[in-house]
Amino acid sequence: MTATLRLLAGPLAIVAAISLALVAIAVAANRPALLVGAPSASTSTSTIAPAILTSGDGIVSRKPDVAVIGAGLESQQPTATGAQSDLASKAAKLIARIKSLPVADKDLNTTGCWIGPVYSPQGQTITGYRAAEQLQVSWHNVDTVGRALDAIVQEGGATNISISFGLGDPKPAQAEARTLAIADAKAKALSMASAAGVKLGQVIQVSDLSLSSRVPSPISYGAAASVPTQVPVGQLDIQASVEVDFAIG
Repeated sequence: MTATLRLLAGPLAIVAAISLALVAIAVAANRPALLVGAPSASTSTSTIAPAILTSGDGIVSRKPDVAVIGAGLESQQPTATGAQSDLASKAAKLIARIKSLPVADKDLNTTGCWIGPVYSPQGQTITGYRAAEQLQVSWHNVDTVGRALDAIVQEGGATNISISFGLGDPKPAQAEARTLAIADAKAKALSMASAAGVKLGQVIQVSDLSLSSRVPSPISYGAAASVPTQVPVGQLDIQASVEVDFAIG
């Protein structure tokens, strides 16, 4: 009986295998054909057009035409009210003197004002109150800024003075600095193209990396002496940096 069963199992397995093979052939016949080969152009990495990338810098120098004066006042009194009242009186005197130079209202601003307690050296007891105010003056004649400083300190009573210089309208100088920076970048690109044996093409892209001004360092003064104050103005440097992409053509 066992031998008979084994004999019957052999033909059945063969029949089942043939049936599966026929089904696989039928399914494959209904599928579209696939081409296996090299990757198509759409699946490959896109190429980057050859170009020359350079940077350039441009600097122009100008004489400043605006002096920005910082004038500070302080008052210390036993009470906060007393300190504030005394500061207000000093500020009124200083503002009146500044306006008489003359200085237009638009060129005179308050940049800070505060009042706070003064503590003992041990830091545990309030010994008084200090009030302070900071004014900013735009002076449009840099050659006479020393006279303005003397008036603000000696006659106006300012106790803390600082001064810096700038341009009333920096845009023309900034535009000139950018033009020089682009010309510098192009000169570098031409040199690189010549060395590489290629021809320089059109500009692809220009990026403005930075724009800065190198100004004379701010000057601080204490109480002015009776001798007229001399303030060397110097030069203001405006610098522009660009990055330029040139095609190779």
